[in-house]
Amino acid sequence: MPFEVTILGSSSATPTSTRYPSAQLVNLLGRFFLLDCGEGTQIQLRRHGFKIQKIQYICISHLHGDHYLGLIGLLSTMSLLNRKKEITIFAPKGIKKILDLHFKLSYSALSFPLKIIPLQGSALKKIFEDESCELFSFGLKHRIPCWGFKLIEKKRPRKLIKSAIDKYNIPFNSFQSIKLGSDYLNPNKKVIKNDLITHASYTPRSYAYCSDTVYFEKIIKHVFEVDLLYHEATFHSNMSKKARSTFHSTAREAALVAKNANVKALLLGHFSSRYKDLSVLQDDAKIIFSNVNLAVEGSKWKINKSKLL
Repeated sequence: MPFEVTILGSSSATPTSTRYPSAQLVNLLGRFFLLDCGEGTQIQLRRHGFKIQKIQYICISHLHGDHYLGLIGLLSTMSLLNRKKEITIFAPKGIKKILDLHFKLSYSALSFPLKIIPLQGSALKKIFEDESCELFSFGLKHRIPCWGFKLIEKKRPRKLIKSAIDKYNIPFNSFQSIKLGSDYLNPNKKVIKNDLITHASYTPRSYAYCSDTVYFEKIIKHVFEVDLLYHEATFHSNMSKKARSTFHSTAREAALVAKNANVKALLLGHFSSRYKDLSVLQDDAKIIFSNVNLAVEGSKWKINKSKLL
């Protein structure tokens, strides 16, 4: 099953002719999470072949316009298309006032229910889970309250070894408990250890999204050893003073978080419009961390399965 991140927007506050404000779509085992929703997000979704009605969850990191101004348009289009299924929005508490005011003044209403869950606190907090995945929020350090998000696939059941199942004559009605890690007790009261009759599926996959933030060491423990880390990189390290004064990060600082968190790969984004050639930011980050990629519009990043030994 897929775990894929599609970049819809990579620009900072000022968009360019080729770069849209922040937005990403994550397909986690058929569940679609929209991370931020800057201007033009619904256009980008259509451009890259996504059906907007498949989106179930929307995460808004903070209430600067380049991260949420596409939300009203997206919700309105869903309503025009007669959506009925509920959408859950995880966002700072002010988002409800913004949406309520718009729909009040425009004398309009949505065709579907909205469930709004306010983001709270700076600690790592589970804000959603189902049988297959978990969503966490954690505090970033920006000019206004801002949160990052982490998506984690739940541990998969162990795989039965067919030859061992046959060897020990294990009945079908014991399979489920064995897949969940139990040993098997045969009719002669002999215990057959689980690792003799199963093997691990694969290591659960993970993705972390760090929206606008100054370099913030507390992030490291929240994103430790994720498979893929997105971290804003608004500026080159030669503009570190500007980054600090605006509560943003440099590419090199993003790489430092990735290195200290021991992540497998780093995605840079939220690029200042001053950079026409983004390779200068990638090269800046590679001084610290080797596996650095650019979150450019339309790029897709698959988080692949890795088997446990």
